[in-house]
Amino acid sequence: PKYAEFIQAYPTIEKLAAASPASVIRIWKGLGYNRRAMYLHKTARMIVKDFNNQLPVSEQLLSKLPGLGTYTARAILVFAYKQEVPLIDTNIRRIITHFFFNDQPQKPSVIEDVAWQLLPKGKSWEWHQALMDFGALEMKKSKVHKVHKVIKSKPFRESNRFYRGRIIDLLREKEISEVKLLRKLRDQYHKPKEFLQERINDLIKEGLIERARSGILGLPN
Repeated sequence: PKYAEFIQAYPTIEKLAAASPASVIRIWKGLGYNRRAMYLHKTARMIVKDFNNQLPVSEQLLSKLPGLGTYTARAILVFAYKQEVPLIDTNIRRIITHFFFNDQPQKPSVIEDVAWQLLPKGKSWEWHQALMDFGALEMKKSKVHKVHKVIKSKPFRESNRFYRGRIIDLLREKEISEVKLLRKLRDQYHKPKEFLQERINDLIKEGLIERARSGILGLPN
């Protein structure tokens, strides 16, 4: 439902590019990392400004867009444009490692070399769909996976991401003074002021929130 809501609000790249960062961040709630909303918004503006409203069709140009690495660039080339390039995600890497290297980890360059050799001519789209399904469905059933040591992670509520999200959620509702925001968070979560201040400063540095001279915090406009 949140995805449908986002697409309804911004059905085209042009509409997304014309929106304010604040409006994009507000509607992004429920779709994951807020940083990705900013990347997507900046990407839309770059496409409108530099690429005549058309998503680039080369890995080199796609990789220049904010937040797009090799994997995402190639995913666009494979699934949107049906280009013949190897796409390597976690499941595909696992398949290649299992069938060609007896489950022994390999360098990314080695995995990519095998992926290029396996790519069936004219069937890139179908091939990668099949590999992803096989990796997700069949490899999980296999008993060949090594048992990895479980690393105990701290609860989400103790993570920086949790408090970053709470700060942005409060600012989605309305602008608020930094002093009042800190007090509100301290009263609710009982975290040190220094810890919360660091989260605010990080968000400002990343452009996800703004601080006015008056000490008022808000989403970027």
